[in-house]
Amino acid sequence: MVATTIGIPHISTGEMLRQNVADETPLGVQAAAIMEKGDLVPDDIVVAMVAERLNRPDAGCGYLLDGFPRNTVQAAALAAEAGSDALEVAVLLDVADEVLIARLLARAEELGRADDNEETIRRRLDVYRAETEPLAAWYPEHGVPVLIVDGVGTIAEVFGKVVAPLAEAR
Repeated sequence: MVATTIGIPHISTGEMLRQNVADETPLGVQAAAIMEKGDLVPDDIVVAMVAERLNRPDAGCGYLLDGFPRNTVQAAALAAEAGSDALEVAVLLDVADEVLIARLLARAEELGRADDNEETIRRRLDVYRAETEPLAAWYPEHGVPVLIVDGVGTIAEVFGKVVAPLAEAR
């Protein structure tokens, strides 16, 4: 919704990985072999996919990255690969753990996903704290402002909290 409203492409690393694998691109072939083992795709492959995607004409006027960078290694690699001004702003949706857990448990029940239990969700939050949360400090140190948005509310309310400042900045 944010990308559509601002008029920029939504670039999801998950979708890119799946598409590269389906298209059997050189990066997709590498990623598929890793994913088949149940391992995470290494940062260098993900960064290469993102950098390649950012070079397409539709990304020339901006883009919204979804699920990337997930850590400071990826952020630094993106800056090196795509240029230090590759990111204008980072958006941090601030939501208390207990609210996130309740949301994810409700979604798991709705979708019938037995693997999304409270223990698994808490482990994901631990990984987030260790890997992704440090980006909130890393970005400003590298010239990228962080927009902190209260992520509690309806989808429409949170969308408004995100898009209003982004639209003003454009």
